[in-house]
Amino acid sequence: MSMGKAAAGGRDWTQLYAIYGTDEWQTVAFLALHAALFASLSLLLLFYFPHFLTFLHALAPAAPLPAIRFAAGFAGSVAALSALCLLYATGDVLYSSLALRWEMAQRMVAAVPDWSAVRTALDVGCGRGMLLNAVAMQMKKEGSGGRVVGLDGRRETAVAALRRARVEGVQEYVTCREGDARRLPFADGYFDIVVSAVHLSGLGRRASGKSPAAAAAERGRGLGEMVRVLKPGGMGVVWDLVCGPEYAQRLREMRMEDVRVSDRVTAYMVRSHIVSFRKPLDSAAGMESPLPLDWRANIC
Repeated sequence: MSMGKAAAGGRDWTQLYAIYGTDEWQTVAFLALHAALFASLSLLLLFYFPHFLTFLHALAPAAPLPAIRFAAGFAGSVAALSALCLLYATGDVLYSSLALRWEMAQRMVAAVPDWSAVRTALDVGCGRGMLLNAVAMQMKKEGSGGRVVGLDGRRETAVAALRRARVEGVQEYVTCREGDARRLPFADGYFDIVVSAVHLSGLGRRASGKSPAAAAAERGRGLGEMVRVLKPGGMGVVWDLVCGPEYAQRLREMRMEDVRVSDRVTAYMVRSHIVSFRKPLDSAAGMESPLPLDWRANIC
């Protein structure tokens, strides 16, 4: 198996890029451009070091030559080190948005012990559709007659995710809808499985005022909505950046069962965790009757 396939959970990263692209292209372009600029600066200082010293000495003739030589050498070293750091960051962001994201989707699917009885699943913040299609592939593998709903806040993103499901050959298992993760347009206790990948933390970043308390409240609303639409006995799996321990604490406060936090995985240059939980069976008491949901009602 090639390194690309091993890193991407059995799929070549070029294949993943061809289907899903990257939603971080602006960040990748920004980092790569600055890496190239710093690398060019360090190379110019290296190849034209004597001329640069002469120029600096002409600007500051009173300064000792050893001091000027040290300053120029230090500047060149900082530029070279900055170029290496930016190049590493470029690779890390690109890897995290492709190979690692697919690998984490596979881990999230594997966190559910039994897919054979799953008929309804929800992906909150489906984005490009990697996790959405991983769930659909698992349903197809199990011969399930159910579907997974991909929900995204932007209509065009949800439409694109549906198109990618067709490319992956799982369109009959996928429905995509536009909606807000903080106000899920589904009845209480509807889904057997609810998943979300690197989405709830974005709710916090978009919080009005962007204070830590407001951000935590928005993340909590999104997590609470996931719990609300989950069936009693159903399972939820969340992968997110930095906030995993916070989610685990909130879920325990909501009296969820089997709350588990995975080992740390570095993604986008920060720590991330997968948090899984199960909704207690006794939470069915007082629950509203689920409204029927038309699984064939796509956004397009």
